[in-house]
Amino acid sequence: MASYSGRGVHGQVVHQLGARIVGGRIGEGQTLDIGAIGAELDVSLTVMREALKVLAGKGLIDARQKRGTFVRERAHWNLLDADVIRWRMETGDGGQLLRDLADVRSVVEPAAAHRAALHRTDADLAALETALDAMGRAHADSSDAAEADAAFHRALLAATGNEILQRMDMLLEPGLRERDRMVHAHGDADDPVPSHRAVLDAVRDQDPARAELAMLELLDKASEDLDHLTHDRGTSPR
Repeated sequence: MASYSGRGVHGQVVHQLGARIVGGRIGEGQTLDIGAIGAELDVSLTVMREALKVLAGKGLIDARQKRGTFVRERAHWNLLDADVIRWRMETGDGGQLLRDLADVRSVVEPAAAHRAALHRTDADLAALETALDAMGRAHADSSDAAEADAAFHRALLAATGNEILQRMDMLLEPGLRERDRMVHAHGDADDPVPSHRAVLDAVRDQDPARAELAMLELLDKASEDLDHLTHDRGTSPR
């Protein structure tokens, strides 16, 4: 899910309101006083209305006659949206998000690695190798490292030969990017290349059991890195 690309005043209003809603400063069911918020943020009603359309598209708000614009229940929020994920990270809900992401990855990715070893093509191997090379070059840069990591896992899902599994990147990637930015920005984060290389080697050798085990070990290492980071910050995702 791509994040909202709006810039300037419009994008700032989307960000500020979205973060307030996701962070709980504007509670579920609360009616928004659009005029008052616009005055507070010093923006026109036109800007407010356009920003509210973006937030409605993310499932955060709705409007009804006689009730006005209000915050929807969390069950209706698009929790896979990249902006919603980022706002959760920014407003203190990152631990739950990262725990949920780890659970989903533990279900999906070992099975994907197993299937990729059975169905990979030469083109799939080339895509995985390219992503791994980029990961090695970008180790010191958190943004580039996150992009390379996402590319590797996207290529692995594609290598399964299953179109539905391939689209699981829409579920995993936004959270994975935020997690990787946190971990790779940490000065003493371990080199991610060896654990990913083990997965790629097993997939290349068409050894599904070894590929699955390598992915499980990769995910264990990812959990250790995150535990180390959150411990240093005095927080815990558990």
